[in-house]
Amino acid sequence: MRFLLYNIRYAAGAGPGFNLPVPGAGYLRGNRDNLIQIRQFIKSLDADVVGLVEVDTGSIRTGMLNQAEIIAGELGHYTIYESKYGESSLNNRLPIVRKQGNAFLAAPRVHGERFHYFDTGIKRLIIELELEEVAIFLVHLSLKYRHRQSQLRHLHEFVTASDKPVIVAGDFNTFWGEDELYLFMQACGLTSANAGRLPSYPSQSPRKELDFILYGRGIELLDFQIPQVKFSDHLPLVFDFKVPGAAEAAA
Repeated sequence: MRFLLYNIRYAAGAGPGFNLPVPGAGYLRGNRDNLIQIRQFIKSLDADVVGLVEVDTGSIRTGMLNQAEIIAGELGHYTIYESKYGESSLNNRLPIVRKQGNAFLAAPRVHGERFHYFDTGIKRLIIELELEEVAIFLVHLSLKYRHRQSQLRHLHEFVTASDKPVIVAGDFNTFWGEDELYLFMQACGLTSANAGRLPSYPSQSPRKELDFILYGRGIELLDFQIPQVKFSDHLPLVFDFKVPGAAEAAA
């Protein structure tokens, strides 16, 4: 199987122009050409499952178009998405912001999905996608170290409760890289697919390892890549894997 993780920054683009005429101005502008490039790139990878972080689900920025549905339609995939702030958050009352979320795109063999929420931080959403062979958790952790550590403790409870091999992926905002995740990974029995600790942010000149695909026991890594595409401020992560036990059972 192939899993693609990509923080697409609402398809708003990257580079110096993003911060013109004022810093962060790019967040307010739609960029349909960039969305087309992202869509074509994702299609070219032929991934079984795609985890999208920072996807616009239909704000005035995109002309009310849902980016997750547009990309899923191109792939012929099933999609689930949700606001990343939680039902009680004030952010869900703000234009544009309330449509900022995360999403899974998957071939139509999904067994179920669940939305969980952290009890700390601004970005609280955890999407759990259950496939026949594996459970995948998608997250976008807090910018604050203290909140991230609380979120990781909460995430540990979901991961260890799963009765299937687990993948945990997302933008972890770990400014100290994998070292910040060491205790969480040890407690959950997880390994990073990015064995070389290659940076994924910023895409123009990568220096930080913020994006992770972590996999648990029962999953075998076949290949890992970080394509050098600059449609977002993050680089995408591509994880090819198999679940040997499931393959034997099917045989």
